[in-house]
Amino acid sequence: MALSASKIKVGDTHEEVVIEDLSRTQLVMYAGTSGDYNPLHSDDLYTKEIAGYPGVFAHGMLSMGLTGKMLTNYVGDGRLKKYGVRFTNQVWPGDSLTAKATVVDIREEDGDKVVDLELATVNQDGKTVVTGTATARVDA
Repeated sequence: MALSASKIKVGDTHEEVVIEDLSRTQLVMYAGTSGDYNPLHSDDLYTKEIAGYPGVFAHGMLSMGLTGKMLTNYVGDGRLKKYGVRFTNQVWPGDSLTAKATVVDIREEDGDKVVDLELATVNQDGKTVVTGTATARVDA
């Protein structure tokens, strides 16, 4: 069911756990799906010895996709007009992520009723890994 402007107000939030205990297998599966085979996401030896990280970490776009899952669950399918994020910290195997959308404005745009949202995704320690914004069409 799509989000309705008459049932939300500025300051409302929607939050959901989008992944629990991210596995290395999920990183490899995402690499295969996205075609992004950068060794930073699959090769521990390369990541540690060449790149200087403690181990492999998730693709930024995987974190964005997981945040987007929460977003479309909240506003409804086919409703997004704009969606952008910034990656603020790495996501590691074993992390669990919770994504949250906060309503910052409800307005008219091009004849549509829209909602502007601020987004934040945090890991199990409360560390922010993704921030962003979105605009979505809503029912009246």
